[in-house]
Amino acid sequence: MVTHIGLVGLGKMGNNMRSRLRKGGIEVTGYDPRPEVTDVPSLADLAAALPQEKRVVWVMVPAGEPTRGVLAELREILTEGDIVIEGGNSHYVEDQERAAEFAEKGVGYLDVGVSGGVWGLENGYGLMVGGSAADVEAVMPVFDALRPEGPREEGFVHAGGVGAGHYAKMVHNGIEYGLMQAYAEGYELLAAKSDLIDDVHGTVQAWSRGTVVRSWLLDLMVKALADDPKLAMLDDWVDDSGEGRWTVDEGIDLAVPLPVISAALFARFASRQEQSPAMKAVAALRQQFGGHAVKKAD
Repeated sequence: MVTHIGLVGLGKMGNNMRSRLRKGGIEVTGYDPRPEVTDVPSLADLAAALPQEKRVVWVMVPAGEPTRGVLAELREILTEGDIVIEGGNSHYVEDQERAAEFAEKGVGYLDVGVSGGVWGLENGYGLMVGGSAADVEAVMPVFDALRPEGPREEGFVHAGGVGAGHYAKMVHNGIEYGLMQAYAEGYELLAAKSDLIDDVHGTVQAWSRGTVVRSWLLDLMVKALADDPKLAMLDDWVDDSGEGRWTVDEGIDLAVPLPVISAALFARFASRQEQSPAMKAVAALRQQFGGHAVKKAD
């Protein structure tokens, strides 16, 4: 059983994970390009510091080229019997390609969807894992140290083969899009009815216990409104990190209707438009076919 791992990437998530693992009795050797947070100066030094009979390296860097670069370097370092864990929000198709490349050297590959954000250090991380049962079992002490307290099945799942962990996390994040959008629309409707609703924050807070819409996301909404009741300190520009798009793509490929998740994703696109060419076209058409009033551009 693994009790000492290497951890690549010591940003907000990685650094907190290192702390939680150490608190849970797992020895961690961390590597990050920033000298002020790293334990070792290079990936090669990280690998050399690990137990040589089975080296386990968890990669926790942003998806895309940063992850690809680290994994390419690790393929030159790790050897038969070692295990690499990819813990970023990568696309599951890439996991299957990478796993095949590592398998040529006899290196195991696990993909892990990690949920918990900046609160994970205190509350634990929800973990969704893809890969072989033998590799998962070998690394289980690490997963147990990271997951929330309580029954394992309420914070950890071996979802299936390689790619299943990131696929499950992709769907998780798609659901997250829909939930956040629903709470946001409810907030806007409450705020718009100012002639009747005197306490928007209090109304949302009252949903925190005993209601069917209570959740941790709702608790965070309550906290945000307590800090900034009209959200005046924020712009209405909302980014998306890719998982929502992948979720909608999967729905199209599998003919699974995803109206809520799709609408939530498109709402984020709309938030980033200073003007809407589509709505201008609608206004122009209404004017053309019906002579309807339009608002002239400034």
